[in-house]
Amino acid sequence: MNNTRSLVILLVIAITSALLSCRKDRSSGQESASADQPAEEQLASSGTTDIGLQLYSLRHEFEKDVPGTLAKIREMGFREVEGGGTYGYSMDEFKAMLAENGLSVVSVGVGYEDLVDNPQSVVDNAKAFGAKFAMCAWIPHPGDTFTIEHVKQAAADFNSAGKLMQENGISFNYHIHGYEFRPHEDGTLFDYLVENTDPRYVNFELDVFWSKQGGQDPVALMKKYPQRFTMLHLKDRKHGTPDTIDGRAPDETNVVLGTGDVNIAEVMKTARAIGVRYYFIEDESPSALEQIPLSLEYLRGI
Repeated sequence: MNNTRSLVILLVIAITSALLSCRKDRSSGQESASADQPAEEQLASSGTTDIGLQLYSLRHEFEKDVPGTLAKIREMGFREVEGGGTYGYSMDEFKAMLAENGLSVVSVGVGYEDLVDNPQSVVDNAKAFGAKFAMCAWIPHPGDTFTIEHVKQAAADFNSAGKLMQENGISFNYHIHGYEFRPHEDGTLFDYLVENTDPRYVNFELDVFWSKQGGQDPVALMKKYPQRFTMLHLKDRKHGTPDTIDGRAPDETNVVLGTGDVNIAEVMKTARAIGVRYYFIEDESPSALEQIPLSLEYLRGI
């Protein structure tokens, strides 16, 4: 009886030891695989596959080598980009390079003049790229003078062009640049723009750097207008940078995500909560090529 009991105990110990060893080996293998994971797979496993790149970030690199720069973007792990131009190549040539690197254009930039004078060309360009969105990043105004009259005209122009785009399967967004936060009545000129544009035709791309630069809290903006922000530009601002209201700041004030004063972690938390789908890193600094991978690493960590 005692011999039988001893055998059972030894058997249980042996089985338990084997299971623990197997689990340890499997865990070790997973850690090793993670270390060797390509950048795009690391992004996927961290839930950040919707992080794209605004191509303006690498404007200087594109001036020297378009194919090589697109290859670098893929190597970083990006699959979606925001752009709109072809850098001197034909549309077919540029799209072939995008396809070769597994890149898709989600959003295209558009000048205000084209939006007003030839909105159909904006639709055609977006469709040529296969883009879902078109965004305008500047409302023309003289010098530092930006008034309610500029906003009223922009609201009318955006509603008109946005309606045409919506009818053609393109979503129009206006990209905030900071000067829209000048005071107006009980709020700001941006509040007026939101209230006087039709959400069926016009929504907004929140650049969290420029909203901070304009004296606003991007998190508070998203909470105030949770249905109006469809895309984000992710960029961080160097600590100590003074606010401005003219939509301008030195390029060097763009720093690695998570190292500035924009509170990117809370931005991402809030954006996810309100359902923002597309996020584009935009780094305008001279060190963008070095900073962008560090920003991606930060996003993977949160």
